[in-house]
Formats: sequence, C-alpha cells, structure tokens
Amino acid sequence: MFEKSLFAQRLTGGSGIETLMEDLGHAMAEGGAGIRMLGGGNPALIPEVSACWRRRMRELLDEGARFDRMMAVYDPPKGNHRFALALAAFLQRAYGWDVGAEHIGITAGGQSAFFYLFNLLAGEFARGRRRRVLLPVVPEYIGYANQGLGADFFLGVMPEIEHTGPHAFKYRVDFARLKIGADLGAICVSRPTNPSGNVLTDAEIVHLDALAREAGGPLLIDNAYGEPFPGIVFTKIRPVWNENIILTFSLSKLGLPGTRTGIIVAHPDVIRAVTSMNTIVGLANGTIGQAIVTPLLESGEILELVRAHVRPFYERKAANARRWIAQYFDDALDYHVHASEGALFLWLWFRGLPISAAELYARLKFRGVLVVPGHFFAIGSAEAERHASECIRLSFAMDDAVVEEGIAILADEVARVYAGR
Repeated sequence: MFEKSLFAQRLTGGSGIETLMEDLGHAMAEGGAGIRMLGGGNPALIPEVSACWRRRMRELLDEGARFDRMMAVYDPPKGNHRFALALAAFLQRAYGWDVGAEHIGITAGGQSAFFYLFNLLAGEFARGRRRRVLLPVVPEYIGYANQGLGADFFLGVMPEIEHTGPHAFKYRVDFARLKIGADLGAICVSRPTNPSGNVLTDAEIVHLDALAREAGGPLLIDNAYGEPFPGIVFTKIRPVWNENIILTFSLSKLGLPGTRTGIIVAHPDVIRAVTSMNTIVGLANGTIGQAIVTPLLESGEILELVRAHVRPFYERKAANARRWIAQYFDDALDYHVHASEGALFLWLWFRGLPISAAELYARLKFRGVLVVPGHFFAIGSAEAERHASECIRLSFAMDDAVVEEGIAILADEVARVYAGR
C-alpha cells in the first residue's frame, strides 16, 4: 500500500461523522431491515414540502430552457447570480441587513463550507504562528471534529449546566471560562446547537460577537437548522449579521439534502477567498437546489413553507419524543433531557452511566436501534469528553412509530445497564 500524506492521514483516520453517515446510509439509503434509525440527521419527508419540490421540478421542466441550463451549464464558482440576488433581497426584507450578492457564496453543502472557513481562519500562519477555532459550547457538531488540517486546531469549552426541572437541563455559555488568547482564529457556534437542540440566546450571541471583535476574529454561526430557513427553532430569537459575523445556511434540513447546497453570508473578502478555494477543490457547485429555491425566495413563499409546515412538523415530533421518554423511562433513573429548543434531536444525559456511551451505542445497535454516542461531539475539551461519554443524541425525524419503538428499547436497555445486566 502506498504511503499516505499527512493531509490524507488527517482525513482517513476514522471519525464520528463517518460512523454516523455509514449508519445513515445503511439504514435509509439501502433500506436496512428492522433498523430504528434514531441516529442520523436526515430530514423527514414532510408531505407539503415534498409536494412543493415536485411542483418546482415540473415548472422547471415546463420552462425548458431553464431546465436545460440547470442540467447542462456550469454556474460560476461563487454560485448562481440570480439565486444570490434573490437571497440578498430576501434577507434585506426579512431583517433589514445591508447585504448584496457580493456577500453570498455557495458551496457543495454546509460541511464543505466549514472545511473552507475553518482552514481559511485557523491553522498554520506565517512566521510559525498558529490560530485556533474556539467552540464556546461543547458538545458541538460532530462534523467539525476532523476538519482542521492540523493538531490542536479546536479549543472547546464546557458550558454551564442549568438544571431546569426533574430530568431536564440546559447548556449556557460559561463566559467566565472563555479564554480569548492571541491565537484566536474564530469563534464558532451552531444555532440551534447540534447535538443538544440548545438555542443560544440573543444576549449570548451579542456577547460572543463582542469577544470575537475584540480579539480580531470573526464569529461563525452555523444555521443548518436555524432562522430563517429551515427555521427549526422552537423559541423566539432575533437573527443577527454584521461584517464580523459569518453565517452559514443550507438547503438540506429544508428538505433538499440531495442537492448539497451550502450558503455563506459574509464580508465580500471572505466570499472571494472561499470562492477561490471552492474553485480549486470542486470547480463549480450543484445547480439544482438553487434553481428550485430561487423563486421561493423571490416571492417569499419559503417563509410560508417554514412557518406553516416545517417548524410545526418538527415541534410536534419533539413534543412526542419527550412524551415517550417520560412514559418509558423509569423515573428513578438519573437521566436528563436537554431543553428541546430546535433542530431534529434530543440530547440525553445519563449521569453516572456505568458504561460508556460508545458501549451503550453498540448494545442498542445489536437490538436494532441506532443513536449517536456523545463522545464524538466533545471537540477540543477533555472535560466535555467526560461529560459527553454519558450522553447520546437521538433523532425524532423518522416515523412516529419508529421513534416510539426506538425510545422504548432505549429505555429498557438503559435500565438494564444501571441494573448491571
């Protein structure tokens, strides 16, 4: 076998995101028999949303020339100009932001966007300097962990744990523990947070932005599940942007994961840099997602889709999942569920769990239930890793019968573990 470069070793040494996507692929794309898929981030098939995509595809087919262009002509590496204009106008109307097409860039999904952004802002610099990405709320998104092209790339900080009721808790940024050093490249948060479903408050975001500005780095906000689309947020927030903030969006959780459409809203200098990187790595972006969604941005229909169908669908699913947890779990067990404020997941903490979350994952997989063990989300923090080794993430996006059955099996297996069986 040929020798792998250091770059290749970094990307082929195994990762949590590989495990997650492997499970997801077998359970869904290949129709794994008897699997209760509570582990992935695949969005649900919402009938009204699916009908919208089918309608748009028929319209594109009927238009003829637009369909031909979508399928047979490269878009510029930065993305489709009409899409960028439509999104900029939409954000101006929705929030009053001073953005134009020059502030918007497209990548092949949000995962690619963060690979470019992280390695643009952190890593090795001239004269032997190094910069790192600060993650102020860890556990944080599993897909970040292996994206930095170098060691010691992330600095993760364990948040405060606020116990909000019996078997309930919430993470809050522990600002007293945030050490902003000269090596800061950027601060990064997901909002809602994947895996916990935590939504950082407006005050927390303003404070983080101020810290980033003071240190001379940007604040990255990952809106994969956030406002304005897909809008899977169950609490009231005020989205914010300025030229020191880099926002990312995606069409995936809106219901178009197969189109691989990531969106960056940032200072034009950032967009130009990412566009150069994107051109070298991928040449151009996929066209289909942008073509489908552009008229929905221009008309504002995308907000109706979110408010009438996407958000209520997942809010109901979240409530059902919490109800089944309360129904099936023994009240005497020391389990805790993070506040469900958004996204597709519940984050469960089993305090004093006699085995690791990785072992619990294996036991559940043997019984036909797929979850994600928490240690994969503990990025750059040994303290968070100890905590997350008692946690799991489960998705409630699948059919209700599948989710309920999976939670019932999970509750039984956790009871067995605590009983020493």
